[in-house]
Amino acid sequence: MFSLWRNLNRTRAVSADFSSLRTSRSDALCVKNTRTYSGKRYNVPPSAEFVARVSGIPTMAKLPFQETAEGLDAAFVGVPIDTGTSNRPGARFGPRQIRVESAMLRSYNSGTRAAPYESLMVADIGDVNVNVYDLKDTCKRIREAYRKILATGCIPLTMGGDHTIAYPILQAIAEKHGPVGLVHVDAHADTSDVVLGEKIGHGTPFRRCVEEGLLDCKRVVQIGLRGTGYSADSYEWSRAQGFRVVQAEECWFKSLAPLMAEVRGQMGSGPVYLSFDIDALDPGFAPGTGTPEIAGLTPIQGVEIIRGCRGLSLVGCDLVEVSPPYDTTGNTALTGANLLFEMLCVLPNVKYH
Repeated sequence: MFSLWRNLNRTRAVSADFSSLRTSRSDALCVKNTRTYSGKRYNVPPSAEFVARVSGIPTMAKLPFQETAEGLDAAFVGVPIDTGTSNRPGARFGPRQIRVESAMLRSYNSGTRAAPYESLMVADIGDVNVNVYDLKDTCKRIREAYRKILATGCIPLTMGGDHTIAYPILQAIAEKHGPVGLVHVDAHADTSDVVLGEKIGHGTPFRRCVEEGLLDCKRVVQIGLRGTGYSADSYEWSRAQGFRVVQAEECWFKSLAPLMAEVRGQMGSGPVYLSFDIDALDPGFAPGTGTPEIAGLTPIQGVEIIRGCRGLSLVGCDLVEVSPPYDTTGNTALTGANLLFEMLCVLPNVKYH
């Protein structure tokens, strides 16, 4: 109670100038953002103009932490597993490293003039309590956790973890919204049926989603697919379901803004989920991942894809497969943090200056 009283009195004492409102981390947790039109209070990350990036407990973008999604419009949540990984492990450490690197993020999107923290109540709600010894139990835990998040009306922005997590997340999302459209950015289709005798893993989530009717297959696009395959046409199954498949070769040396205009038409006004595997990017830009494939997308193209989702009815997003042990520079996690911020900026009802 003393801490709450102290923070409230600090807030009353600061001036109405927006920059001076963010003089300390404790002030930032209860600050009134005076640039909003409604006068509603939002969570505003502390500015590195006044609070050192290296200080404090790492949360996504240095946002406040809270234990549930109650009262939030959007929430960052980690799912730290790599139990479903087929090659290099380490994605269980992805959410933690993304949070560390996200200290570089600022409050406004200079490219689009998006102001998410003047529009949405956002916080970091921590990690799903996964079972690193049992993937099926982990999927159950994820599904139950996301049911609770979605019941509050909050849009989850997920930090993976390997791509297995998309399956239980979409189970929870489809329970609330019905079959959804999917913008899937990846080097791999992740539509395998059985791998080493197992039907659940990071190479199978979207096959399981189709089987359970979680996806509106005419509103699914897969972008950036590439690499060697187990057959001459690795994407035949995807096309047979009605997915639009955009292989990496179709993306080389060009802007993807025209593609995303077509994707917005394909998605229409129905609910859409955005799933972004960091290995969609060329490993020259994002080496810290479990199954890297050469000749991939650039970070610019990744940003174009996400910004091209503006106007869609996004009901959830994820950024998966960051494996920090394979990138000692931290650049892969830094890229992932920035892509997650771009996702936040294209959610419904975000204000643009």
